[in-house]
Amino acid sequence: MSRPLPNLPALELFLAVLDEGGLGAGARRLGMHQPNASRMITQLEEEAGTPLLDRHPRGSRPTPAGLQFAVHARELLESAHRFGDWLHQSRMTDAVELRVAASMTIAENLLPAWLAELRRRSPRIRVELQVVNSAQVLGEVREGRLQLGFVETPHVPDRFNTRVVREDELAVVIAPHHPWAERPSPIGLDELAATPLVVREGGSGTREAFEEIVGDRPVARPAQVLSSNAAVRIAVAAGAGPTVISKLAVRAQLESGELLQVQIQGVRVRRPLTAVWTGAHRLSGPAGELLSVAVEEPLRSDRT
Repeated sequence: MSRPLPNLPALELFLAVLDEGGLGAGARRLGMHQPNASRMITQLEEEAGTPLLDRHPRGSRPTPAGLQFAVHARELLESAHRFGDWLHQSRMTDAVELRVAASMTIAENLLPAWLAELRRRSPRIRVELQVVNSAQVLGEVREGRLQLGFVETPHVPDRFNTRVVREDELAVVIAPHHPWAERPSPIGLDELAATPLVVREGGSGTREAFEEIVGDRPVARPAQVLSSNAAVRIAVAAGAGPTVISKLAVRAQLESGELLQVQIQGVRVRRPLTAVWTGAHRLSGPAGELLSVAVEEPLRSDRT
C-alpha cells in the first residue's frame, strides 16, 4: 500500500515559520491567515508523529526533530521548484512563434482584434509583431525575417504571394476651423494636389495611395511629413493643414466632430489591405491561421 505524498504547501509554511521566527510572520509571508496556518502545522506534526515546533510568546523554534525534518523538507521543496521550472520551460518550448509585421493603419485599427481571435483559437501561438510602413514590411518579408506581413500600398511586387483581406477608403480630412469646412462643393484633384498637405513618410502605403490618386498632376510641397497616423491626426486638428488618410485611422475623430471629411469630386478612393508572404502559394501553420482570421474578422465587424 503506497504512503500518502507530503503536503508541499504545509512544508513551505513550516520552513517559512522557521525562517521568519514565528507562526504569524511565516503565515503572513505566504499570504495565509494565522488560524489556517496553525491548523496546517498541527496536521503536519500529526503526520510526522512528533512535535516539530516549540511555541513561545516571542516566536517559534524548531524541536530537534523539527531541525531534521526541515533539512529533508528543503530538499523536497527545491526538487519541486526545479520540477516547476522545467514544466514552465517545456510549455514555453511547446509554444509556436509567429513573426509578423503590419503597416500603421492595419496595426492600429485591425490587427488587435485579429490577434485576440487568434489567441482564442490557438493559445499556443505566440506572435512577435513589428509595426512599420508598407515598404519596410515588404523588405522584411522578402528577406525571410517574417512569415507574414500586412501592407496598405496598392503596389505589391509580383514576387510575393498575396491575399486581399479588406478594402480601405481614404478621405480628405480637415480641422473644423479650416476654410474648406465652409465650401459648398467637393474638392477637385487638381486643387487637392496643389495644396500643402500633412502626409505620412515615404514608403507609407497611405502616401503611395495618395500619389496614385493624383497621378501626373504637380504635387505641392507637404506642410508636414510625419511617421504615424496619430501624429497626422494631431497635426491636422491643430491646423497644420488637410490630410489624405484612411477612414479607419480617423473614424472616432470624424464621429466626434474633432475632424471633418471633405468629399473628393467624382472620386471615391479605395485601396486594398493585403497580406503578403513568400514561399508556398498556400499559407499553412500559424501564419495560415492568422490569415484566416484576418479574412474572416472584417466580415464579422461589418455586421456589427
